[in-house]
Amino acid sequence: MNITADFSLWAGIGYLLGSIPFGLVLCFLAGYGDIRKIGSGNIGATNVLRTGNKTLALLTIVLDASKAGIAAYLAYALVDVLPYRIFGIETTTNTMAGLIAGSMGVIGHNFPLWLKFKGGKGVASTFGFILVTSPVVALADFITWIVVAFTSKYSSLSALTAAVLTPVYAFFWADKIHVVFYGAIALLVIVRHHANIKRLLKGEESKIKLKKN
Repeated sequence: MNITADFSLWAGIGYLLGSIPFGLVLCFLAGYGDIRKIGSGNIGATNVLRTGNKTLALLTIVLDASKAGIAAYLAYALVDVLPYRIFGIETTTNTMAGLIAGSMGVIGHNFPLWLKFKGGKGVASTFGFILVTSPVVALADFITWIVVAFTSKYSSLSALTAAVLTPVYAFFWADKIHVVFYGAIALLVIVRHHANIKRLLKGEESKIKLKKN
C-alpha cells in the first residue's frame, strides 16, 4: 500500500466533494437567481438566509456540512488501519486520511474549482468535518456558536469564536493530530472572515436577521 498515494487520493476526493456549491445551486433551483448577487455575495448559508427562505438556508447548512463530513467518514472507514507517525505524533493511517479528506473538503468549499476558486467561508463545512472526526469537540463548538450568536446576534463573531476555540477544545478532548488539523482550519476560517473582522471592529457588521426586509 502506498500511503502517500492514498492520502493524495483522499485529498482530491475531499476537495471535489467540498467544491460542490450547494447554496448557489439551491438558490437557482428555488428561483432566487445567483446568490452571489445577494447580500454579501457569499454562497454560504448565512447569505442564503438573506433571501428570507429559512428552509433553504437550513438545507444549505446541512448539505455544506455533509460535504467535508462525508469525505472524512469515507476516508476513515475505507483506509486500512495502520500505525502512522507525523510531526512526532502517533496516529493511524485511516485517522490521517479522514483528517486530510475532511480538511480538503473545507478548502474545496472555500476555493471551488468550478467558481474560479471563489467560494464560501467554510463554517458549515468545518463543523461537518469536526462532527465526524471528533463529535465531542463539535458539540463544544456548537454550544459556543449558539451562546455567542444569541448574545451578540453576529453570525461572523459566533463562527470566529468557535473557530478559535476548536483547537483548544481538541487539546483536551481529542488526539494531538486533531489539534494540528483543527488549528490549520481555524486559521483558514479567520483569514476568510477578515472583512467581517474589520466590520466588527468598526461596529458595521450586519446582525442575524430571520426575516426578509
